[in-house]
Amino acid sequence: MSEPTFFISAGEASGEHYGALLIAALQARLHSIGQSASFYGMGGDRMAAAGLNPGLNPGFDRIVRSEDMAVMGITEVLHHLPRIYCEFRKLKSAIRRRPPSVAILIDFPDIHFRLAAQLHRLGVPVLFFVSPQLWAWKKHRIKLVQKYVDEMLVIFPFEEQFYLDHGVRARFVGHPLADLPLPSISRADFALQHQLDPTLPWIGLLPGSRAREIRDNLPEILRAADLLLRDRGPAQFLIPLAPTLTAAQRAMTTQLVGQLGQNLTVRFTGDARATLHHARASVVASGTATVEAALIGNPFVVVYRVSPLTYAIAQRVVTVPHVAMANLIAGRRAVPELIQGDFTAANIVLHLAPLLPDGSPRQSMMQDLARIRALLALHPPQGQPAASAVDRVATIALAYAGLASPLQESVSS
Repeated sequence: MSEPTFFISAGEASGEHYGALLIAALQARLHSIGQSASFYGMGGDRMAAAGLNPGLNPGFDRIVRSEDMAVMGITEVLHHLPRIYCEFRKLKSAIRRRPPSVAILIDFPDIHFRLAAQLHRLGVPVLFFVSPQLWAWKKHRIKLVQKYVDEMLVIFPFEEQFYLDHGVRARFVGHPLADLPLPSISRADFALQHQLDPTLPWIGLLPGSRAREIRDNLPEILRAADLLLRDRGPAQFLIPLAPTLTAAQRAMTTQLVGQLGQNLTVRFTGDARATLHHARASVVASGTATVEAALIGNPFVVVYRVSPLTYAIAQRVVTVPHVAMANLIAGRRAVPELIQGDFTAANIVLHLAPLLPDGSPRQSMMQDLARIRALLALHPPQGQPAASAVDRVATIALAYAGLASPLQESVSS
């Protein structure tokens, strides 16, 4: 048969990570059956390293960079709309020129639902990996899924039934982060690498992976760190920088720390998971990082702030009782949520300080996080080989592309 082509698209740091893992999994599967393929789409540096790299060889083509599209919030999107539209047209043009065998769209619904419509018109099977939060808001978008998406591959267990109830084919494939081993770097090596004092507590500060999130979240987080230092004694602070950040965004982060963290010892890291693994506790902006913290077992406080207009609209349309995904999975308030007006330095310290010493608050949260971790891991039926969430997605994608997979596994449907 002719060489298959895979269109893979991710628009922000977490999805881009999954995209890189998926490219590697597909390449490994294809190699094992002596089949070549080409990949193209939207991705960041990790996806580029895994194959979406212009000039690497024909057919491996990053049409649009994820970091050029990672904008969130109503007012924020409006500001960047001309650039976003220009990049979107590049993707549509590439799809028309070279219709893929199958498309895998990873989260990022505002762009991907529009791409799904284009792909559907061309007769391309569309897989949507990592569901947008339609069960929380914008439920009317389910009509787009019903019309343009062949299958939803979801990473939270409650999402599968939501889609099945709406007549959409869906499978819970497990959460990709639940498959990852804990970071292997030792505390001593981590301290040496980042010039940290191993005798002091380290506190993770994760303001988000988008420029707007950093601008809106980091100043108050730094004020909280300064207050914690004055109230609770010496500590050091870790800020992981997402690989999708541009040089300008990294410079903005450094500038904010220089302006507001003059009394703090702040170290920048390139690995959020290692940071969470070695931090005593963390302040984490709502998003995928809260799932990473839960899976690693790092006690944390959730914070988030958006523009007043975005928040006012969200209050009217969001229908879930919690903001943090960890709390939605747990079905209760397992970790503190400080959103919009509640997101103050004093409130962060109020909720973070009890998690630092050994004791009931810390132990109770760590037990809750262990229960959340168990819910996100999908265990295969007895007698079948274990497979990661990304391996399951690769298996499904190969089936849609008409290729037999050497590691077939039954998944719920």
